[in-house]
Amino acid sequence: MKNNTIDQERLAATFVQLCETDSPSRMEGNMAAEIQRVFADLAPDESFEDDSAAVTGSESGNLFFRFSGTTEQEPIFFNCHMDTVEPGTGVRVRREDDIFTSIGDTILGSDDKSGITALIEAMRIIREHDLPFRPVEFIFTTCEEIGLLGAKALNPEHIRARFGYALDSSGFGRVIIGAPASNRFSITVHGVAAHAGLHPEWGINAIALAGQALAQAPCGRIDEQSTINFGTINGGTASNIVPEKVVLEGEVRSHSQQRLEDLTREIEETFTGIIADWQDPTGTARGIPSVDFKAKADFPLMHLDREDAVIVEVERAARTIDMTLELEVAGGGSDANIFNGCGLQTAIIATGMTHVHSTREQVSLQDMTDLTRLILALLTL
Repeated sequence: MKNNTIDQERLAATFVQLCETDSPSRMEGNMAAEIQRVFADLAPDESFEDDSAAVTGSESGNLFFRFSGTTEQEPIFFNCHMDTVEPGTGVRVRREDDIFTSIGDTILGSDDKSGITALIEAMRIIREHDLPFRPVEFIFTTCEEIGLLGAKALNPEHIRARFGYALDSSGFGRVIIGAPASNRFSITVHGVAAHAGLHPEWGINAIALAGQALAQAPCGRIDEQSTINFGTINGGTASNIVPEKVVLEGEVRSHSQQRLEDLTREIEETFTGIIADWQDPTGTARGIPSVDFKAKADFPLMHLDREDAVIVEVERAARTIDMTLELEVAGGGSDANIFNGCGLQTAIIATGMTHVHSTREQVSLQDMTDLTRLILALLTL
């Protein structure tokens, strides 16, 4: 597929329009309306919005567009998320040559609107040139940036294809075939409040106990497969009151499910051990400490093999357009983790975006053009 087959200026205009349609997480309503307007012109055989908004709190549900195609090839799906991180309100795009950035006060929104733009341009080309194409579904999710909420609330029975691609990673020429599973945890350490100046010995300092446990708990890069992070800590009420409660929240990630569970258990045992070993130094404390540990699965493991159909197909498509792809394992979670956890093989394709989640975010027109070429190859060759 030659570059001059793709209308680059139309692609650029679409990208700017999408980026300047604000869609911070849970405020995707205008973005959903714009996507529905564009896809209506592409004449899908079926389109609908699901009822996930009741779960996610978004202005919109997830959007589905199904095209029956004109060939007998196996159907595939593509996924992008509609939401952006903050600061994402009042986005204005600056274009210098073929590089897009924001004017500097907000993120750009190429995460994930570069992927959406390429999908729209690919389908426009198919319709305009009446190209034969395979059956395909497009799934646009909400609230990805705040915990993959839209994908988690999605009914996988709405998806007929058995494999597909999430267009949602930085760099270009990268296909993500592995990503870790994650557990989120919340730890509440209970002490005893007391006046810090008059009777500190009557109290039990929950922050001090949590600090002791933190000093012993595993944290950071644990091994090649696993990481642990304590992300927030909140506790105490005033400097003259012995704090009676502190809450810590964090996550464990691992490319090994067993290692994930082992590390989660190790954190719990570290905190419960510190509390169990507490000794009253004066014998006058008015109570004993305790700890509540809660952990829940955040997203499942993602692992694909080179022999899986989803990888075979994208590598074949890349070869037909002389594109080089690198298969990589990543450390982040995305909607692809959720889809894979539902039994839907899903690889992540990089879109060219860089410096995402910052006001320095950028993407090039050439990368979005080449991404469109790859999508067209997957659909038509």
